[in-house]
Amino acid sequence: MSTDVFDLTGRRALVVGAAEGGLGAQAALALARRGAEVVVADLPSRGADLDATLGRLLALGRRARALRCDVTREDQAEAAVAHAADPDGRLDILVNAAGMMLRREVDQTSLDEWRRVLEVNLTGTWLLNRAAGRIMTRRRRGAIVNFSTVYAERVGPIPESAYYAAKAGIANLTRSMAAEFGPYGVTVNCLAPAVFYPTRMTAPLADDPDRLRWFAERTMLGRLGDPETDLEGPLLLLASDAGRYMTGQIVYVDGGWSAW
Repeated sequence: MSTDVFDLTGRRALVVGAAEGGLGAQAALALARRGAEVVVADLPSRGADLDATLGRLLALGRRARALRCDVTREDQAEAAVAHAADPDGRLDILVNAAGMMLRREVDQTSLDEWRRVLEVNLTGTWLLNRAAGRIMTRRRRGAIVNFSTVYAERVGPIPESAYYAAKAGIANLTRSMAAEFGPYGVTVNCLAPAVFYPTRMTAPLADDPDRLRWFAERTMLGRLGDPETDLEGPLLLLASDAGRYMTGQIVYVDGGWSAW
């Protein structure tokens, strides 16, 4: 039996929002490197990028599968969780990194756009947490890691009110789920990254070097987050036995941004 509290050998994990180019893909790779069997999921429209993530997982010599899933659809969210569980109905880890951003001033944001951002970020998180929670609480074990952002309790220089509202909601939803699932031995925590670059979501910033520089200077470390190296440790802490006494926490992975 391993004495490494970060060891995930034999664990079954579902990572949603795992298409290549995003933090979800890096999360899936981090879990696999520690021995987890990972099922990755993303939108059908991102199928090629999702298959790229799957290829990287298989190259590590791990068992892995890919599922297409729209997290705003109740039936698809529940099916993804059910299909990710092993034949005995066991799911050890859920990482929800599915999300979308809308960089638009409030008076230029339509009601449909507002609803879509909340549905993808907040409602999707709720649906996945609910489905995974049913499995994990029954088995009295599991770890859920939701993705929010450094903007969970603040706003940034770019107008995106729907995104800010949704990500703040994820933070408090995490606390609520932690309270409900805690008596059953299930932990629910939240990673809140600052600007990680480059990713699919931050790619447009390549056209604005002054803003990129501002983001870097806003951190205490004076640099942006590296998707391939700076996320792995905090994620593994929350997903493994190393963090088994941590729940209901919003863990900022932001180079000190939130501490100013």
